Amino acid sequence: MAKYAYAPLSIDEARRRRSSNDLPQQAQDDDALVQERMPMCIGICVLLAIVYVLSRTGDRDAIAVQPHNNVRVENHPQLVPTAQTTNDDDWDASAPTKSAAKPSKTPSDSVCHCDLSPDEAMGVLREQALSRTTPHIIECAAADAGKSQAACHLPSAERFAALGQKGATLWMTGCSGAGKTTIATALEEQLVKYYGKHVYRLDGDNLRTGLNRDLGFSAADRAESVRRTGELATLFADAGVITLVGLISPYAEDRDAVRKRHEEQNIPFYEVFLDVPVDELKKRDPKGQYARVESGELKHFTCIDDRYDPPVKPEITLKTHQLAIEESVNILLRRLERDGILMGAPKLAPPGLPNPDGDVIVDLHVPEHLREQRRAEAETLPKVLITDIDLNWLQTVGEGWASPLKGFMREGTLLETLHFNSILTDPFNVTGNIDRHEKKTNFDQFPEHLPHNRVSMPIPITLACTAFTKTAIEKSGKSAVALVTQMGETVAILRDPEIYNNRKEEIVTRMYGVIDFDHPYVKHIYSGGDYLIGGEVELLDRIRYNDGLDQWRKTASELLKEFQDKGADTVYAFQTRNPTHSGHAYLMRSAGEDLRKKGYQKPVLWLSPLGGWTKEDDVPLDVRVKQHEHVLKAGMSHPGGLDPETTVLAIWPAPMVYAGPTEVQFHAKSRRSAGASYFVVGRDPAGMKGSPNALAHPDDDLYDGDHGRYVLQYSPGLQGMQMLSFVKVMYDISDNVMKVPDPSRMQDFISISGTKMRLLARNGATPCSPTNIPTDLVAANCIPSGFMVPDGWETVVDYYRNIDVPSRWTPWSKPIVNPPADAQTKYKGKLGFTSFMLRSTAVDSYWHDVPVRSEKGNFVINMVTEIPMHMTAKMELNKELPHNPIMQDSNDDGSTRYYTYGTPFFNYGLIPQTWEDPSLRSTDGFGGDNDPLDVMEIGMHPLKMGGIVPCRVIGSLELIDEGETDHKILCIALSDPDANRINSIEDLEKVKPGHVDRLVDWLKMYKTSDGKPENKLASETPRSAKEAMMVVKEMHERWKALCGKGGDFTHTEKTKSLWLNSPGCRGS
Repeated sequence: MAKYAYAPLSIDEARRRRSSNDLPQQAQDDDALVQERMPMCIGICVLLAIVYVLSRTGDRDAIAVQPHNNVRVENHPQLVPTAQTTNDDDWDASAPTKSAAKPSKTPSDSVCHCDLSPDEAMGVLREQALSRTTPHIIECAAADAGKSQAACHLPSAERFAALGQKGATLWMTGCSGAGKTTIATALEEQLVKYYGKHVYRLDGDNLRTGLNRDLGFSAADRAESVRRTGELATLFADAGVITLVGLISPYAEDRDAVRKRHEEQNIPFYEVFLDVPVDELKKRDPKGQYARVESGELKHFTCIDDRYDPPVKPEITLKTHQLAIEESVNILLRRLERDGILMGAPKLAPPGLPNPDGDVIVDLHVPEHLREQRRAEAETLPKVLITDIDLNWLQTVGEGWASPLKGFMREGTLLETLHFNSILTDPFNVTGNIDRHEKKTNFDQFPEHLPHNRVSMPIPITLACTAFTKTAIEKSGKSAVALVTQMGETVAILRDPEIYNNRKEEIVTRMYGVIDFDHPYVKHIYSGGDYLIGGEVELLDRIRYNDGLDQWRKTASELLKEFQDKGADTVYAFQTRNPTHSGHAYLMRSAGEDLRKKGYQKPVLWLSPLGGWTKEDDVPLDVRVKQHEHVLKAGMSHPGGLDPETTVLAIWPAPMVYAGPTEVQFHAKSRRSAGASYFVVGRDPAGMKGSPNALAHPDDDLYDGDHGRYVLQYSPGLQGMQMLSFVKVMYDISDNVMKVPDPSRMQDFISISGTKMRLLARNGATPCSPTNIPTDLVAANCIPSGFMVPDGWETVVDYYRNIDVPSRWTPWSKPIVNPPADAQTKYKGKLGFTSFMLRSTAVDSYWHDVPVRSEKGNFVINMVTEIPMHMTAKMELNKELPHNPIMQDSNDDGSTRYYTYGTPFFNYGLIPQTWEDPSLRSTDGFGGDNDPLDVMEIGMHPLKMGGIVPCRVIGSLELIDEGETDHKILCIALSDPDANRINSIEDLEKVKPGHVDRLVDWLKMYKTSDGKPENKLASETPRSAKEAMMVVKEMHERWKALCGKGGDFTHTEKTKSLWLNSPGCRGS
């Protein structure tokens, strides 16, 4: 908070600061002060009276004349400079016309014989006075003489940020009748009533009633009028007022002087020239003045028989005889918008484009020169698991799409989002709250002054975690965490984590306003951990998905640059969740034309397909993007094409949450952060049908189709983001173009719904005859040729005819990662899909052909790594398929399986040539799980998938998993830096305190995050290394029996499907 003190008075106040014992009564004090100051006040008043009288008198004896720049000396023979004498008021009346003689000191020679009028004389006097007055008056001690006086005022940046606008002067000049007052009045009304801006209009009429009442129409008085008005406009604009000046101001030098004053104060100045031919002005003649000039009644009329200097390089020229008033006003509005005058914040975006939401450019990528340093730091931090949906949100935040958010929401930010659909921000610290969303939430202390800026933030962007992760963070002693993907890649650091309860029901009810527990994103929220982590993030590198679509993924800052390169003076965004047909193209083209009518020169379309998570039955991302590519390639040659010169295709990264009116606000807000000023919105944006179990709307739209558009129009915090609504279009069979139907010939229009389009695509419909389009398209199995660009239609047909082959498509932005595999492996398929298979190039089967024991020592076994440390993809050896490849396990619904409890802090694998026999019962009566022995390696670093690693056994735990015994052998790789220090469970506790407890917790709890019950352990105290080796030995004997190497073996239903034909088992 700034501290203030009153300036000292100009009269010494010391006498008034005596002790209380010496003071008279208060009334006497007041009288004394009046008596003390009265002489000075009377003196000032007398002086002012004398100056006024002298200024109005015709006595030129008191005037030492200097020629004014607009009063020409040759036109006034007696108006000549005088030589200065000992008496400055003497005037040499006898001086020759072209030169000044030294005046005589005799009184008879002091009479002036000038022919100046009073107005001309006043002008000369003013010029002399101004020439003697310093232009740099020191306003306060903080500013030195001749320097900027800004130190004496509230800083402009703070003033403008608080006001929500910048000051500027629009100086409208032109001949009488050109429209200065008319246009200025209309612009003032627009800015004040519809933009809520502080504006004032200055013109000859309102100025001459007061400030300029003493001025006439002489050249000198005109110049003084411009000077005074310019000074007033400078003060107004410096105070943050958009000042509209409408003066003829005929002389260029006077206007240039006003411009110079603005430039000295760093105040935007726009010279607006209303360029109208005199003949047109004579036709208009609103006040009848031109007629009076024609009749000879008026003389010296500017632009007719008196000089007018047209601006040479005005900022704006308005040919008002060719423009409607609204068009002229729009041109001025567009310029003010382009230059950021209508916002209080500094202009961060290119000209014509809006600032990112919250007036902050957010790009959270670590600079390249710091990346290795940050990666090294991340290795030392506790790990937090992020899902693929979390990765979408991380990209959304890190690339600036959710500005001003700089991380996952803290609790206070989440509360504002849930209850207000917006947050309060203070980007320029006007109220002392600049970083309030980057601090841990404090429920006991609140700011004295609330921030002024409300920014749209309708969707919770949160990161869920389990109690396992929460405990790991709290016990780590670190002030940051590393964010790790499901595939084990560390992608970001989150600073100063704030962990709080995940109040799922509150989030869902506030976010959706409907009850449907089978809603796909509602299910996602409920599947998250019981805690949320908030904090600011740093992206260690660009998020890439390696799916062939990364060329269309651009950060918000990159898009701003691309729009600038295309010369955009405004951008309108069209969001797509489906292929683009000619109806969409018609709407986009029409929107561009409407924007041109508003005064924009080059509106650019942003074709913006949804890129993040979408529900299963939505059209896959790659299908939509490929179809959009064909739309751009077709250009304007097809009614379904778009002009690539004025269109930018760029994927929007956030997940869909299907929250209807709430979510569409975020769709609009985030497009603004990348440069869009307009958002095209259709019916039921971000909505979906309810599930059969929805409470109020089963199998029907969850939200009314009109509510989204309505809410978007009135949403708080969208800061001028404007909406362009869809209109209904139909296919015109008369010209094969989609358009708004003509009510007079509705028989020529047919409707092609999304449902019909999908059915036709699935049936492989071909183009209809352009001249014979059937009424029943489905029966004819044809699609009108103008409905969609041909290659785009082929893409859609290909998808719907192969919709049951999910591995062909990229449904949404999921990272395609090469497996972190050992060099002696080969694989096919994509990691993350059930089709992925990894095999060894050194042996036929990991299970049967790798020796159980290593030659490196007595307690050393061979471990085959299935799941590298930090990876949550549940990889495991497939026992049934030939060669026993490593594959990803699947859930009951066929989807690939991942751990959700947290990031594994161990490497996981199998011990070859072992088998947990279901017929071998433990003391508790549980049989084996029919798998090779599992092994958990507790070293420091991830191992390679499919690698065969010598590993020293230090103990084991016995898990009871769904009624089966599942031994977990604990070991440390001989290559680990701690291998020489850890030979037993006791050593493990010394080197890594608490590690055993974490292992026990993981084994018991890791399924609970999937809604399953806790596992049980036969004992939470690990067995010794020796006991563990006995388990290994027993399971090796069981494997030998399975392979027929230890006598007769009778197959059961559980063993009949096992592949045992490798050389190390039953094969030859």
